[in-house]
Parts: sequence; structure tokens; C-alpha cells
Amino acid sequence: MAKIKLDEKMVEYAVFGGAVLGGGGGGWIEEGLQIGRLAIEIGQPELLTVDEFQDDDLLVTVSMVGAPAAKDKFVKPVHYAKALEILSQKIGKPIKGINTNENGAGTTINGWFQSAITGIPLVDLACNGRAHPTGAMGSLNLSEIEAYISHQAAVGGKGSNYMEMIISGSLEKTASMIRKASVEAGGLVAVARNPVTLAYAKENGAAGAITQAIEIGEALLAYQGEAAIDSVVTKLGGKVITTGTVTDFQLETTGGFDVGTVRMDDSFEMTFWNEYMTLEKNGERYATFPDLIMTLDAKTARPIVSAAIEKGQQLAIIAVPKEKLLLSSTMRNVKLMKPIEEIIQKSIIPYIA
Repeated sequence: MAKIKLDEKMVEYAVFGGAVLGGGGGGWIEEGLQIGRLAIEIGQPELLTVDEFQDDDLLVTVSMVGAPAAKDKFVKPVHYAKALEILSQKIGKPIKGINTNENGAGTTINGWFQSAITGIPLVDLACNGRAHPTGAMGSLNLSEIEAYISHQAAVGGKGSNYMEMIISGSLEKTASMIRKASVEAGGLVAVARNPVTLAYAKENGAAGAITQAIEIGEALLAYQGEAAIDSVVTKLGGKVITTGTVTDFQLETTGGFDVGTVRMDDSFEMTFWNEYMTLEKNGERYATFPDLIMTLDAKTARPIVSAAIEKGQQLAIIAVPKEKLLLSSTMRNVKLMKPIEEIIQKSIIPYIA
């Protein structure tokens, strides 16, 4: 298949479509647009399908780790490039492709800047076709390979908070240390991690995730208001659950995550751990992660992430069943889902097992 030409319109589509697939997380629209446009200005990032690589080609995942609402977060494009450089030096093998960890407003375009300045092509594949809270969920089920050694590089922070870090070890330990590094850096770090072969990534990841985000963004931006929301849910095979007013919003940034609840019209409640985890009405469960739950401005259809919710907002809540999404094999790993219950204090496993 031909290479996909990435231009400024593609940046806009990818960011807004990624915002929908972020499910409440996945970064900020403004930052995604900024980095995506910069990538197009300084070079020509190339997006290739998985069919254009050899099975033994080495891919590297790039991501952001941290809490989007952290007040002292500071990550710039140069930090993304530096993390990739540090990891490349560590592994000492040629990197043939770059893929993002997930879809989101900021994360769908992860790697575009790195591709523009290095010439390493982007892969139309994400470790997960929707956003997720933990690093393990975006690690292609490598947690199930006992002998796998994870290599992860992280860069971020400003002034005395600035740090560069390279760590190797078990996936669990390295992911935990990267999360702690994000806290020390002010809330967010750019990460390059987990070299794997194309064959492994294709088996465990979400091939086609980037073009899907672009198509969803195009569907959203082709219309305005209610028509735009309808266009998106039609494209995804989901539905609008309700439209109403935010009557209560609670958010706490702790341990490198945003955690809280959103209530609408005193009947609908959503919990979030960066991303929306549950949607209920008067205690009746409507959707459960990894189902996609997302909020959009009811008038403009602009996607609103969990960290940007405010009382009094008029929002539409949409939901898409997990069966309609491009998902990683990690989304079927019950062990990785168990921590959600401890964070949000609600049942998860019985709804997804």
C-alpha cells in the first residue's frame, strides 16, 4: 500500500479524532495541534501501513506518561526527540519504525515530530486504539512474557524539575519508575520504550489506529454541533447516551494520575482514572472501560477531556462498545484491569470478563 501523506489537515483530523478515541484522556487538543503542525513544518513525517515493514523490523513505542491536569507539567517537542535518542543509544540496534502507545488528542500524533527530524517512518499502529491509564496497558501484553527486558527512556520537566532517565528491567518495575519520574518532573514526561518486532506489534497492537483517528476527525469536523456528534457515533458504531448539565465534578491529581467523578443532572455519573472508566445512571451501568466513554460540548461538539470538565457545562456523553474499537490484546488481560477497581472503587471485572 502507498505511503500516507501527512499534511496540516491530517494533523487536525488526527488530533480531533484522537481526542474522541482518548475517552477522556490522551492529552490536550491544543498541544496535539502544536506538535503536529511543528512536525509538518520542519520535515515530512511518513505514515506507513504494517504491510510495508518486514516481520523482524524493530519498532519503538513513543508516549507521554503522567497526569494531564498537573500544574507544573512541562514537555516540549525536543523532549520527545531526546527520549528516542537515549533509547536508541541504549539498544544499539536500528529502529525501523515508530508507533504511538494509544489514540488521544496528544497521543495520536506521538512520533510525528520524531519522524520528521530523524526520517524514521511512523507505523499506522498504536499499542492500543483508545487511550488507557497505565503504561502496562500500552505495552502490547509484554507483561506476560517472563523473560522480556523492558528498556524505557523518559525526558521532561523545566528548570530544577528537568530530568533524563533510562531504565531497564521488568515491565512492571520500569513502568512504575517512569510513572514516578513523571511526578518528579512536574507531572508529565516524554517516553520512548519497549523495542519489539513488527510481527509482535501487529499481533498484539491496533493496526490501522492512526488512520481510524483521522477518519473520525474528518467525520467530526465535517459538521457542526449535534450533527457532528451524530456523525462521530455513526462512524464508530456507538450512540449518544445523554445530553445535559454538569452538576458536580471532583478531580484529584495523585500518583501521576487524574482521578475523579463527573455527575450530570444528578442522575448520570462517570468515574475517571485519566480516562473515563464507568458510566452509570442511578446505579445502573451503561458502559465500562475499555468501552469508549467520551464527553463533547453539546453545542460545538468539541471533545472535552476529563481534566477540563467544569460545573455548569452542557455536555453530550457518547459510548461505543469495546467490540467496535481497535484494541490491544492488553484490553483482554484481566490482570491489567484489576487495579482500576482499587482506584475508582467500583466493580470492573464482572463487566468485561
